[in-house]
Amino acid sequence: MNVSHDQYLRFVSNGLLDDVLSFHAKGNYVIHSTTQHFSTLHHVPASDLQKLSGVELSLDPLPPPEGRISPLLCASPLQPDHPLRRNDSCDHFQPRPMTFETVKEIIAPLLRKTSDSKRGYPSGGGIYPIEVFCVNVGDRIEGWPGETNALHLLAASKTFETHSPLIDARKLSCSITPLNTQIGSPTLALVYCMYLPKALFKYRYRGYRLALMEVGSMYMLTDLRCKELSLDSRPWAGFTDHQVTKSLNLNPALFLTICIQLIG
Repeated sequence: MNVSHDQYLRFVSNGLLDDVLSFHAKGNYVIHSTTQHFSTLHHVPASDLQKLSGVELSLDPLPPPEGRISPLLCASPLQPDHPLRRNDSCDHFQPRPMTFETVKEIIAPLLRKTSDSKRGYPSGGGIYPIEVFCVNVGDRIEGWPGETNALHLLAASKTFETHSPLIDARKLSCSITPLNTQIGSPTLALVYCMYLPKALFKYRYRGYRLALMEVGSMYMLTDLRCKELSLDSRPWAGFTDHQVTKSLNLNPALFLTICIQLIG
């Protein structure tokens, strides 16, 4: 059964919404030509950044004293042909055509599995507060239905909806990959948005954490699906939340853009 999205607002106080929005805003930053000359994400020196990135955290970095065992070896990593061994994230997408039938294959793991409410990925509490928008980024997807470049996935009924015919395709594409020529030209973007009233109405502040957990399980499962379909994939955070939300004609006080997955 589908319900109107505003039904959840009946059980969410303004104070709860304001608190979560204020906390979430601390993780936002702006990527725009008007601010690039004076804004920066961090001030970590390049040498320190290289030393601190991609390494493990040891809680006992000193050599073990005499008589004490060294760290124990764990299992070997997955073999290259193992189905759970993911491909590396794509650094640069080449322009590549795609069919809408392929898009439907990509999102298949995110749909409801059977006649009950269970979906193909774990969700804390089974609320499923993450809404997925499929975006035809470079207008290269053959057979894309409708006149808008963004479709909202209805995972339970296994359908897409065009929630807004007024979406500006150019602005939407620029908001997803702004000022970045290194990433290349992805063909499809999956925008994972948290609908705050749905995330918070039952679990309140805890629901925000559960929704973030859900996004991780969704894009990892989709990443493995892309490997199966011989497609490149990359989780993407190089965007300004408000620009993406407004480009999708969503209310930025109720919808938060958590992550974007680029595919091509």
